[in-house]
Amino acid sequence: MTRDQLGNEITDTAPDLVAAINDFLHGVLAYQTQAVTLMGLIEDHPGSCLGNTYTGFLWMFLESPAAPALAAPYLERALKAAGTPREKANAQVLAAWVAGDIPETIRRCEAIAREYPTDLAIIKLGQYHLFNLGDASGMLRMALHALPACAAMPYVHGMIAFGYEQCHLMADAEASARRAIAIEPTDPWAHHALAHVMLTQARVDEGIAFLEEVAPTWQGLNSFMHTHNWWHLALFYISRDRQADVLATYDAHVWACEKDYSQDQIGAASLLARMEFAGIDVGDRWADVADRIAARGADTVSPFLTLQYLYALARAGRPEAETLMDAIRTRAATTAHDQAAWADVALPAATGIIAHAAGDAATAARALGRALPRLQEIGGSHAQRDFFDQIHLDALIKAGEASTAQQVLEMRRTYDPDGIPLNRLLAQVYEQVGLPEQARQARARAGG
Repeated sequence: MTRDQLGNEITDTAPDLVAAINDFLHGVLAYQTQAVTLMGLIEDHPGSCLGNTYTGFLWMFLESPAAPALAAPYLERALKAAGTPREKANAQVLAAWVAGDIPETIRRCEAIAREYPTDLAIIKLGQYHLFNLGDASGMLRMALHALPACAAMPYVHGMIAFGYEQCHLMADAEASARRAIAIEPTDPWAHHALAHVMLTQARVDEGIAFLEEVAPTWQGLNSFMHTHNWWHLALFYISRDRQADVLATYDAHVWACEKDYSQDQIGAASLLARMEFAGIDVGDRWADVADRIAARGADTVSPFLTLQYLYALARAGRPEAETLMDAIRTRAATTAHDQAAWADVALPAATGIIAHAAGDAATAARALGRALPRLQEIGGSHAQRDFFDQIHLDALIKAGEASTAQQVLEMRRTYDPDGIPLNRLLAQVYEQVGLPEQARQARARAGG
């Protein structure tokens, strides 16, 4: 009997294919590039149920409108191939995903996780889809299926840590992340979960020290994990007004890998915007990001991704922004499992983004204000969705709604009390509302 590196029984016996399946598993869990090894040899193994399923998963991770068609041939092979019940169940997960039935995809992932708790690739995939729906408790539940069977594996604890963090269970999140790191110090997803905890708890200097210490271990990771962990470090740099470090991080890491990949694009766009909101001159950096995003066309695979594409296009003054806005309107009117997220959250947020770029701050503030209370429904993490809060805040200030901006800024100060850009803004707002002493205190916190 052949087993994969996690102990799961597999039908395939060819040494090269078994090695590639293990590369896929380790690559997906550890965010390493060998995950794609399978794509280079699957044509030699057309009868592999699991190999074709995993290849289909890789194509679907493109997060592009073309992905289902690219995955379809591998799905067809996987469904025809012989396989164990677990392997056939994996193929059915791919079938639901290619069909766009995400609730069914998640249901099938969870069924496998319950019966086969060592199938960590499926647990990771299920958590990915729950994340995209903003289902934090589901993310935690999905990851916990791996215990106790996989308690000795570090990547399990990284997944659990992120689930805890998204549920606002910070002590549990930190404990799980540190357990993962104790087993495998280079686990990038555990680094990521701990970065989230430190950001939420205003542990800015500690976050910088920790991420700078582990950053050398990110070299050679896939583009998403490399760029995203550096993105987290850049957020800490912004809080400390380390402008040169933020720009250097952007140029050398955040926008330096796979520039046509969805996650790299939104990381770059949201970081550029955050830099501008913090008063940093980003020069002509928007042009390259907007060029790459424009090439995606009217991409409405995910509301979370699409809104960030839209911001980049609108900020750069690209005509494709209006084309994408039309696609969002169409998507919001299309019956689907996520129609409410598109119609009630993404559409008003998109309206606000377009208004913000056009200089209509009042409309931007109103439209984004409608979307913010339900923003979790579009997916993404707390830290990522904060981008939309920052657009809203900028609109409030530009619209002259200083009293409302003061409320927002003081709430933000609960998790960034000494943030220099934040306190500079607070000083301005307190001057506008006629509170000079509060303005003086804010300026002092900002170091000025």
